[in-house]
Amino acid sequence: MALWIYVSVFAAFMQNLRFMLQKHLKATKLSTGGATFSRFLFSSPFIALTVWGYLFVTGNSFPALNATFWGHALSGGIGQILATACVVALFAERNFAVGIVFKKTEVVLTALMGLIVLGEGISSLGVLAIAIGFIGVVLLSDPPKGGARFFNKAAGFGLGSGLFFGVSAVGYRGAALQIDSADVIVRAGVTLAIVTAYQTLIMAAWLAWRDKGEIGRVVASWRVSSMVGVTSMCGSFGWFTAFALQNAAYVKAVGQVELVFTFLASYFIFKERSTSKELAGIALIVISILVLVAAL
Repeated sequence: MALWIYVSVFAAFMQNLRFMLQKHLKATKLSTGGATFSRFLFSSPFIALTVWGYLFVTGNSFPALNATFWGHALSGGIGQILATACVVALFAERNFAVGIVFKKTEVVLTALMGLIVLGEGISSLGVLAIAIGFIGVVLLSDPPKGGARFFNKAAGFGLGSGLFFGVSAVGYRGAALQIDSADVIVRAGVTLAIVTAYQTLIMAAWLAWRDKGEIGRVVASWRVSSMVGVTSMCGSFGWFTAFALQNAAYVKAVGQVELVFTFLASYFIFKERSTSKELAGIALIVISILVLVAAL
């Protein structure tokens, strides 16, 4: 198999670990903003040092960055902040497995974003996958105790996370493609270092303005928050490297292996159980993912 496939699987595994830790932070210590900020605060310095060390050891110079790079990087970074916040907020509404599957609507949304922004087409099988996935989302969007199907917070957070993760994936791939270097680690690492640096600044400014004291609580929870940062760094390096090697829709399709890790964590660690309707919706989304993989 190609390198980008192995890297995508690794990234999905690390991402699942990060969301588990953020669910714990959200449930026990921090607000949605604080749990989101934890991934950037503790990962950004590690990433910057790692990239600087790699450039120094390999003798690569820091690449020139054009306006198109900055546009893609900015949209991708903001999209990721909003997507992460949606997922963390969703954990308070539905269980861990359902929350992550909602997020997995990013597969079809990334394909659509790739078509719009990067001109990457969708085949007839891709259209079928979107239709199957939509039915699954309809089932998942039903709140467990009744109420509005689409107009409820869980559905809004879930679909929002998928949309914003799609924006971030396409933005990151677009940014990496603008760096003129034959070294994929340089393209991925420089993009990642710049994005996480300004994400940290944006989140710090937001919390200082809207949630005074939360930055201190994030620092005080450093034992768990720092692990969020480490898993975030490892996962992000994986995603960015895969995006630099292959188009975003392919990468996100392979990344659906995260669902396997998610259900194991939900069942054995969080002791959560899904309803039959949720399982049916999850099954349809998994089928849509498999159809999309066949289409790519």
